[in-house]
Amino acid sequence: MNEKFAILGKRPEELRVWLLEQGLPKYAATQLHEWIYVKRVRSFEEMTNISKANRQLLSDRAVLGFTDPVHTARSKDGTVKYLFKTSGGQLVESVYIPEDDRGTLCVSSQVGCKMNCSFCMTGRMGFLGQLSAGEILNQILSIPESTELTNIVFMGMGEPLDNVDEVLRALDVLTSDDGFAWSPKRVTVSTIGVRPGLIRFLEESKCHLAVSLHTAIPEQRLSWMPSEKAWPIEETIQLLKQFDFSKQRRLSFEYIMFKGLNDTPAHAKALVALLKGLDCRVNLIRFHAIPDTPFKTTDEMAVRAFCDYLMSKGLRTTVRKSRGEDIQAACGLLSTQKG
Repeated sequence: MNEKFAILGKRPEELRVWLLEQGLPKYAATQLHEWIYVKRVRSFEEMTNISKANRQLLSDRAVLGFTDPVHTARSKDGTVKYLFKTSGGQLVESVYIPEDDRGTLCVSSQVGCKMNCSFCMTGRMGFLGQLSAGEILNQILSIPESTELTNIVFMGMGEPLDNVDEVLRALDVLTSDDGFAWSPKRVTVSTIGVRPGLIRFLEESKCHLAVSLHTAIPEQRLSWMPSEKAWPIEETIQLLKQFDFSKQRRLSFEYIMFKGLNDTPAHAKALVALLKGLDCRVNLIRFHAIPDTPFKTTDEMAVRAFCDYLMSKGLRTTVRKSRGEDIQAACGLLSTQKG
């Protein structure tokens, strides 16, 4: 028996081709996208402007592609972590972060991760598989807070630009008139600097970019992040200087602070030198302890001093507030362990 066609995550042109192959009108693609992404229905039967016969045909030959979370964990600070099962039976996590003026969802793009950064629990899982665009979008559409979301960040499990085809498909749905019709300013994609995917992202999307940096010293970065060997941060910086971040698109650098390792005045000075000439900001992140690691959390006074120095040199800098640490939902902690 042939596997049913999954509609969630398909681009309009792909959907139109498939509909014509089924003997259905191509304008049904517009109807389907409106029902799924605007009206947020979860069954063909609810699509009342499609004939009953065509709804039955769709039901026989296709699936929408929704799956509900299999587990939910709630933090004392209001953060919610959702566990989803993939089509291959594996597990991925997404994290909903409510604030007074916004609701942000941190989504995953892979099962596990190839990058093996030494301070990240997801990296310890190894790489187990890619998520489809539909599985990425399902994380957004299948949580109770779906209609409350104001921002999406691709900062969950995996390296988004190591799955660039499916991530770009998902971004297209999020920002196109045929999909969510969101402004690209509401979406941020994080990367360690996977160059082939980064080039495509910069050329094909207008969403914000966040680069995982963590130290401006290449040798030190290599000791923590094996990807530095393939995609040196200095080359990534030179690539980024070819693009304009002075208008709507924002460029930021993520910098997890490790006590005594990357939080000294010398490291701050090196960071200023590395980012000179870039229109960007730096997000300082408190390290969240993981087992069997030499890393420790920088104390608050040192974080503030580091931030103040960067600001004094003209680098826009923020200290990111930790959320969901008690349910293993904070930065670097996602590993599908139930919180």
